[in-house]
Amino acid sequence: MKFGPFGTVLRWKNRAPLPSLRLLSQLHSRSSFGIAFDIDGVILRGRVPIGGSPQALRRLYRDYGALKFPFLFLTNGGGIPESRRASELSELLGVNILPSQVVQGHSPFKNLLKRFENELIIALGKGEPALVMSEYGFKKVLSLDEYASYFKNIDPVSQYKNWTTEKIFNSKANTKDLVPRYDLLSDRVKAAFVVSDPVDWGRDIQVLCDVLRSGGLPGQENGPQPPLYFAADDLEYQAAFPSERLGMGAFRIALESIFNRIHHNALEYTSFGKPNPFVFKNAEAILRQLQPSCHDGYFMDNGNTDSNSFETLYMIGDNPLVDIRGTQKAGHPWFSILTRTGVFKGKENHAEFPADLVVDTVEEAVDYILKKE
Repeated sequence: MKFGPFGTVLRWKNRAPLPSLRLLSQLHSRSSFGIAFDIDGVILRGRVPIGGSPQALRRLYRDYGALKFPFLFLTNGGGIPESRRASELSELLGVNILPSQVVQGHSPFKNLLKRFENELIIALGKGEPALVMSEYGFKKVLSLDEYASYFKNIDPVSQYKNWTTEKIFNSKANTKDLVPRYDLLSDRVKAAFVVSDPVDWGRDIQVLCDVLRSGGLPGQENGPQPPLYFAADDLEYQAAFPSERLGMGAFRIALESIFNRIHHNALEYTSFGKPNPFVFKNAEAILRQLQPSCHDGYFMDNGNTDSNSFETLYMIGDNPLVDIRGTQKAGHPWFSILTRTGVFKGKENHAEFPADLVVDTVEEAVDYILKKE
């Protein structure tokens, strides 16, 4: 019998009790904190690691590669399944990232499965939004690319667009020869999901307005607006370009402004992602699930969920309006750390949403955490 965190008894192969205050102290310190990292502007800029992120993350693993301290990535980005994002991060950062350690803006969409599992929905954004929703279990999901292709002339300027959009759904077929998988002339769209940053704003706003003001069937008379969900609401974010780029929040503002001018009812929508406090509570629950993997084979057997609660959860981000504001909304036990490698570049703390700590890089942030803990 061995002793675990908070006085919990850990049984190991029926051996005689070997109480150890040193072991108790070590396990307690491991369990007292968790870390949530933003990605863009903190860990990566585009696909390039920044701020000493690979070195910082390696300090959170044991020498043989196992997770030493619970951490995850909490990003408003997305467009690909969490499993694929985990593989990409593992390759770029040189550490083993599990799919459960990746929480993207659209990850909460899976909680809507019971409501829309067998309903026709559309998903839009860069990457593979329909694949993302399908992997969550939605049965009747079409990308907006595919959905729009079945409505002749729905995009009045399509002939002037020089780029081509890869059609994941049928890359070899000509658009004219495509046969809809559903009866789109009578089957109304029950919900629209903005999974990631839209690519063709003009077409996407046009099609969404058609769907939303017609009650889910473009070209028809006005009807009740189907639910609209955004994975995030970032106005700007830090990408590879030196200055910030417009994000999903900017697209939402454009859509809302236009919709409210052409429709008698104001646009109704729900936004997920940071700074929504729900996102931080969800991250805390996932970090608790990651705790047992950090205990080198020890396990707790008293069934007390309070025994693995955190004293401190650290959010390391670069956007005061999103990361720091969200941490403040979430409250205890969250502690905010603001880096200068992304959206925020100020010398002093942010005036409106000041962080608990301001550092230059994520490597400095991790160094502070490990020294403190």
